[in-house]
Amino acid sequence: MIEPLLEARHLFKRYGGLAATNDVSIDIGRGEFHAVIGPNGAGKSTLIGLLSGEIGPDGGEVRFAGESVTDLSITERARRGLVRSYQITSILPNMTVAENVSLAVQARRGHSYRIWSRARADRSLREAAETFIDQIGLSAHADTPAMELAHGHQRQLELAMALATRPKLLLLDEPMAGMSGDESLRMISVLQSIKSQLGILLIEHDMSAVFALADRITVLVYGQVIASGEPAAIRGNDDVRSAYLGD
Repeated sequence: MIEPLLEARHLFKRYGGLAATNDVSIDIGRGEFHAVIGPNGAGKSTLIGLLSGEIGPDGGEVRFAGESVTDLSITERARRGLVRSYQITSILPNMTVAENVSLAVQARRGHSYRIWSRARADRSLREAAETFIDQIGLSAHADTPAMELAHGHQRQLELAMALATRPKLLLLDEPMAGMSGDESLRMISVLQSIKSQLGILLIEHDMSAVFALADRITVLVYGQVIASGEPAAIRGNDDVRSAYLGD
């Protein structure tokens, strides 16, 4: 059996008397698109925090690329290629799309942001940035200040910046939140275009996006996994339909 890229086993996280995650186990293969769904309060955001290193577990282990990363910080995990998008992307509103993505390229190369004034003249940064800008469909806005972008385009910019760090696994927490129908369709198209290029874990309430994108789906309810499998199996699971999907 091929070892999973990410493997979490028996994760526990309590806040007082509340078990936000209760013995949660999940794994993600290389190039797999894995969605986590569940009602509000199911523990999804806690889970993604535990996987990214933003939150420390009360019990259990997280392994990435064959090594335990349970005790590593979010920064150390990102350096290894385990990236939570918004944790490594901070859009600078007065900078253009190209300049924002160039900053992410620069960070991946290990250079300090403090030399950005010189980096503006570095054509190699711009050329590398344009690759990711084109990949997520923002070429027409490359020289647009980030603050002038529509919400959906800003989320695409965040994704471009995340991809510019060359992640092995990308953790996405509700990338379609706040989007219009057209913006959501555009984001689904973008995510479909990068499927299989890297591992992706997606938390999302938009079920049309989940079933269009996911190779596997894990369902959380009250901090516990009640089902995990291929989309067709999840859609037809009576427990899942009763707890979340409905009729």
